[in-house]
Amino acid sequence: MEEVSYRNATRDELDIAVSWAAAEGWNPGLDDADVFWETDPEGYVVAERDGEVIATGSIVSYGDFGFMGFFIVKQELRSQHIGTGFWQWRKEMLHKRLTPGAAIGMDGVFDMQPFYARGGFKFTHRNLRMEGVGRPSQPAGNLSELSMVPFDKVADLDKRCFGFDRERFLRKWIAPKHGLALGAFDGDHLQGYGVVRQCGRGYKIGPLFAETSETAESIFLALSDRAAGEPIFLDTPENNPAAMALARKYEMSEVFGCARMYAGPAPSLPWENIYGVTTFELG
Repeated sequence: MEEVSYRNATRDELDIAVSWAAAEGWNPGLDDADVFWETDPEGYVVAERDGEVIATGSIVSYGDFGFMGFFIVKQELRSQHIGTGFWQWRKEMLHKRLTPGAAIGMDGVFDMQPFYARGGFKFTHRNLRMEGVGRPSQPAGNLSELSMVPFDKVADLDKRCFGFDRERFLRKWIAPKHGLALGAFDGDHLQGYGVVRQCGRGYKIGPLFAETSETAESIFLALSDRAAGEPIFLDTPENNPAAMALARKYEMSEVFGCARMYAGPAPSLPWENIYGVTTFELG
C-alpha cells in the first residue's frame, strides 16, 4: 500500500468534497462548488492513497485572512490517523498563502474542538444552524435585488461585516442561479443585504447582514418568501442575541452547529450586525 500524499484538488475533486459534505448532512447549496472554485481555485486540497482521494479540505485565501473547511476523511477510513497529518499540512500550506501574521478562521463541528485547539485555534462563539419553514410575505418597499445595486455599496457593507475584501467571491455569491439576493435601503444608503440559495434540502439564507434588527427582519421575510413552503436554514451567530431572537420569532429550531475558532488574532467584527454567516465552508 502506498503512503498517503497531499496535493491540490481538481475541479472534479471539489465536487467529491461537496458530495461528501452532503452525505454528512451539511446540506451544501446546489451551486456552491462553482462559486467556491472561482473564488480560489488553489484553495482546495485532497489526501490521496493508491490513486484514490481519501480526504478533502479547503485552504481558501483572502490575502489578509484565510479560512479552512471541507475537512472530511472518507467514512470507512476514519480512526486511522489519516486526518491528523493532512490537517497539519493544510494549515501550513494556508499560512504560506497568506500575508505574514494573517489569521485563519474555521467553523468546526463541536466534537472536533479539542483537536483544533491543540492545533492553535481558539474558540470565540457558536454559529447555530436554525431550521424553519419559508413563509409567504409581502416584501418591504425599500428592498432591491442586488443585481440593481452598485456593487461598491454591497462590497463596502460586506467588508465591514466579514472583515476582509472578498470581491471575487461576492460577485458570484450575490447572483445565485437558484435563489435571490436583496438589499435594504434608506435613501441611497445600503442598510443590509441577504442571499437565499437552494440547497440539496430546502434553502439557506446566508449571509444576512443588517444595521438594525428591523432591517434584518424585513430582508429575512422577503428571502423566506422566496422559499415559501420549503425548509429554510439560517446559520445564526449565538453571540448576537437579536439574531437568535429573530430565528425564534419565526419558529426556527437548532439542527446543527459549529464552533467559530481562529488561529491568530480574531478579527474585530460587528457581530451585532451579523444575523446569518455566509457559509461554514468559506466563512
